[in-house]
Amino acid sequence: MSTVQVAPEQRLSLSAIPWASYVLYSDGLGQRHVRITYDRGEMEIMTLSPKHEGNKKLLARLVETLTEEMNIDIASYGSMTCRREDLLRGLEADEAYWIENEPLVRGRDDLDLDTVPPPDLTLEVEISRSALDRMSIYAALRVPEVWRWDGETLRVFLLTKRGTYRESNRSKAFPFLPLHELVKFLKRADQSETQILRAFRAWVRKHARDWKKG
Repeated sequence: MSTVQVAPEQRLSLSAIPWASYVLYSDGLGQRHVRITYDRGEMEIMTLSPKHEGNKKLLARLVETLTEEMNIDIASYGSMTCRREDLLRGLEADEAYWIENEPLVRGRDDLDLDTVPPPDLTLEVEISRSALDRMSIYAALRVPEVWRWDGETLRVFLLTKRGTYRESNRSKAFPFLPLHELVKFLKRADQSETQILRAFRAWVRKHARDWKKG
């Protein structure tokens, strides 16, 4: 057992953890400010810092504002646990969205990745880096698109037919969206969250007609 601390986030790494123990621990925590990653016996428990949660919330609110203004149906399931016993892998995304497959999960509260497709888009905020390879877990779960935001750079990864990710300058879920412009809103530290969202909404409305044509 080893503990790695990167202020203000802490990580606890455990080895040789059976799947049943991971599920019991994960389900037993209830509402908590930690994130658990499991990969074939290796388990990491990470505390979530205010910086991590603030970055996550703003990015999520921008995505949700975008879908509202563009009239794109989504199902938002926050940081729900995504796991599959047959793969012995599981994690919590910072945010999970069903977009293309939204009709398949609409109104459901029993999402089991053995019976429903994985999220179409997940958000990963990386204030500090996990000791486990979370991207390989997303790939095993067949998540089509992952956004990684470290507070400075937004990177978009798309799942290939080979089952690995390639970095892309365009989103599959929102191919019309200029990602470099989105980043500008994420970096407006001199404005309140409300001001940022109002400005972003106005910007989307300004360009929505052209985006829909394209």
